[in-house]
Amino acid sequence: MNLSNPITSGNTADIYLHEGKLIKLFKEFLPGTEAENEAKKQRYAYAHGLLVPHIYEVTKINDKQAIIMEYIPGETIGLIIQNDMTKAEYYMSLSVDVQMKMHKIKANNFELMTDKLINNILSAKALNARQKNTLMEKLQNMRFEMRLCHGDFHFLNLILNDTGVTIIDWIDSSAGDIKADVCRSYLLYSQYSTDMADLYIRLYCEKSGISQADIFAWLPIIAGARLNENVASENENRLLEIVNRTIID
Repeated sequence: MNLSNPITSGNTADIYLHEGKLIKLFKEFLPGTEAENEAKKQRYAYAHGLLVPHIYEVTKINDKQAIIMEYIPGETIGLIIQNDMTKAEYYMSLSVDVQMKMHKIKANNFELMTDKLINNILSAKALNARQKNTLMEKLQNMRFEMRLCHGDFHFLNLILNDTGVTIIDWIDSSAGDIKADVCRSYLLYSQYSTDMADLYIRLYCEKSGISQADIFAWLPIIAGARLNENVASENENRLLEIVNRTIID
């Protein structure tokens, strides 16, 4: 198949628009089950009434794993807010409603969030043995009900059109604690804007009745795990400061 230039690219995949469908073409370094795993998660969300792109096929294109899915027209909420910051609270409130709807769904036969966190914490080269042990102990003491968590829920993964808000990019979704998922979103927003992160956490807590303290209990764990993701735009020192400030005497 001859594909034109990707419409966007990420750390794990390139995205193409081809004959009215979206093609997610995965990078070659990923495990051979990556496309099927993401498609399974996305189908689960779709089957439980969330607005997500419909999966047509999991296949190989040019010897690379690929997911062929529905193309969702519209703009990301991130781009909409960037063009009109006066409506930031309105769209943030809208996104929180979407996330809370997702968090009501029980996640059965899903990858466990705790497994992902353990692997990332233990593999993080920036963490020393003491930090890893402390984070692991905190994680083991967490008690929660397994719910559907996106793992990368933020404005750039939300597409708005006349149908509503569609959630995209389900590769990091898991069964876990919704408070951890919220904490992860907070950490992602705070990377770019403290004001946006504060607005997000305030609205989620007001709407859900969950306290900030319960959400922020996850902050050192989530920050420690993120250190293993090697995201170029993330500040390693910022994450280490969160870990140390929260757990080290």
